[in-house]
Amino acid sequence: MKVSARHTMPFPTFPVSFLWTLCSVNVFVLTAYSDLLLEDDPFQPVTSDETVAVGGTVTLTCQVAENDNSSLQWSNTAQQTLYFGEKRALRDNRIQLHRSTPTELSITISDVQLSDEGEYTCSIFTMPVRTARATVTVMGVPGKPQISGYEDPVLEGERITLTCTSSGSKPPAKLRWYRGHEEIQGQPQDVAPDPDDRTFRVRSELHLTVTRADNEAPIACTVDHPALAEGDKRTERQLIVQYSPDVYIRPGSDLPREGEKFLLQCVGIGNPEPTSYEWKKNDGDLPSLAKVDGSFLRFELLNKSDNGMYLCQASNGIGRGQGDYVLLVQDAADGGADPTAMTASNGVDHAVIGGVVAVIFFILLCLLIVLGRYLIRHKGTYLTHEAKGSDEAHDADTAIINAEGGHSSAEERKEYFI
Repeated sequence: MKVSARHTMPFPTFPVSFLWTLCSVNVFVLTAYSDLLLEDDPFQPVTSDETVAVGGTVTLTCQVAENDNSSLQWSNTAQQTLYFGEKRALRDNRIQLHRSTPTELSITISDVQLSDEGEYTCSIFTMPVRTARATVTVMGVPGKPQISGYEDPVLEGERITLTCTSSGSKPPAKLRWYRGHEEIQGQPQDVAPDPDDRTFRVRSELHLTVTRADNEAPIACTVDHPALAEGDKRTERQLIVQYSPDVYIRPGSDLPREGEKFLLQCVGIGNPEPTSYEWKKNDGDLPSLAKVDGSFLRFELLNKSDNGMYLCQASNGIGRGQGDYVLLVQDAADGGADPTAMTASNGVDHAVIGGVVAVIFFILLCLLIVLGRYLIRHKGTYLTHEAKGSDEAHDADTAIINAEGGHSSAEERKEYFI
């Protein structure tokens, strides 16, 4: 008995990657076609995603272009019906009907909690039933920041660490540091989820080397979060910095005079304020008539021997500071008049007198010059006429006659008149 062999036609084989690609293309085409149908479907509900802060109120709106008398329905994240048309289905007073028309169903949820976050569904009971989904995102409101790590006053030059912490934020809040109105850079903040709910705890550190300029400066930590208005959550701490005093000496008057009373005050600016003062004279002992009265040095009767540099040291328990003042005693006042005014008046008088004298001298000089020129001119004329008569005479008698204006002069005059 012969057994004949059956010949079979082999099926073509395709790579697995090709099959997956083909399936993906089919799914994409079907999805795109479905979306196109939904967009053109007048009975398809339309919703929108919403974001709300804890404690706020959110409005969920579902709309259709047309309605065939079918009812709209809202369901919560657990697929529990909230409203079916105008009828309340869930006994939760926080959920209220906002608007109900044949083409719209809107509801509000007040006092929103983190547990209300999720996906809500709107349905219209046509054949087939059509649905749309709206995602509600609930933001956790961060608590007021707390600053720790600094309790007691610190000394100038010390390095301190301040820590700012805020809980209950979702998404995580951002912490910012300020000195007065100037923002300062803190360390990168730590973010940790709160084990009791779905919020976050944020923490930031600030390292400062304090100076005396930081004394009574406000250091603030603020929370930056979309659920808050700017500057809504802010905590301030005032730094108290202790430092040694800066010292200067303030005189009782600007013009110390011999024979008068005089006062010097030692002024120390520090934290805490100075509690002890020490007066010295740079080149010797204090004058016998100078009395120390705490921060004051009183001179009962000034003398020019009191001239010199005076030093004051002030101490506040943190450190010491020193100031100096050079005393230069002026001459005693004359009759109570202001020597400055007298000096000014005398200077003016001398200037006027000097000016007048200069003018008079100039006038006299001019007169002398004119008079001299006049005398020289007339003296020369007289000598010329005398010589003229004597030169033409043959003897002494004739010369005298001619010099006195004798016959020659007479004849010249006669000829002039003729």
